[in-house]
Amino acid sequence: MSDDNPFSVEGRIAIVTGASGGLGRAIATALAGRGAQVIGIARRADALEGWRRETEGDTASIAADLGSPKAAQDLAARAAEPFGAPDILINAAGVNTRQAADDVTLDGWQTTIDLNLAVPFFLAQSLVPAMKSKNWGRIINFASLQSFRAFPGGLAYGASKGGIAQMTRAMAEAWSCDGITANALAPGFFPTDLTAPVFDDPERAARNASQTCMGRNGTMADIIGPALFLCSPASNYVTGQILSVDGGFTAR
Repeated sequence: MSDDNPFSVEGRIAIVTGASGGLGRAIATALAGRGAQVIGIARRADALEGWRRETEGDTASIAADLGSPKAAQDLAARAAEPFGAPDILINAAGVNTRQAADDVTLDGWQTTIDLNLAVPFFLAQSLVPAMKSKNWGRIINFASLQSFRAFPGGLAYGASKGGIAQMTRAMAEAWSCDGITANALAPGFFPTDLTAPVFDDPERAARNASQTCMGRNGTMADIIGPALFLCSPASNYVTGQILSVDGGFTAR
């Protein structure tokens, strides 16, 4: 591990959920390219294998259904097999059912809360003992614009992302005294599988871009710097924070 570069992640062991696509894939690739050993976790085995083939560096993958919090403990144990106990966790996997408030179903609600909120907590809880033994750890959750704003068709998703914001603060309160920081990234409008319904509508995508201070939507390159910062020693004194990466959408 480099002592000279405060932004170095070299030699760290990172888990990235949702690594098969979108922002999770971009971050997993960036970490591996900068010397971290990265375990990608996602449901789609073929997409995960494609990520591994295309990524330089030390990588491993675990194809698993992240929909159940009960799977978290088993995943933590399996993730330690390739390189040792992870000291970075990035909870990038998520789901958005886009059900209007009057149409939210119990199954849709439970699926959203489990994947977006419960799994990140129980996976972190399972990894924390090993992080404590090193007196060093990083937990990066994924918040959202909907952690702060209400969007149409986003009741369950917004509830889960509002929960992520407070859970991140509570994680920081619980574990930062053991050298483990907990923060969250809150992306704006990025083209991913999750946001495909938005970007499939050029007029809607342009309208979203116009609401940012920068006048554009995000690109994958825009998430990498903030993620590396929160993973690295450069953020040693940063914990319990929600970092909006949204081109200034929430500033207006």
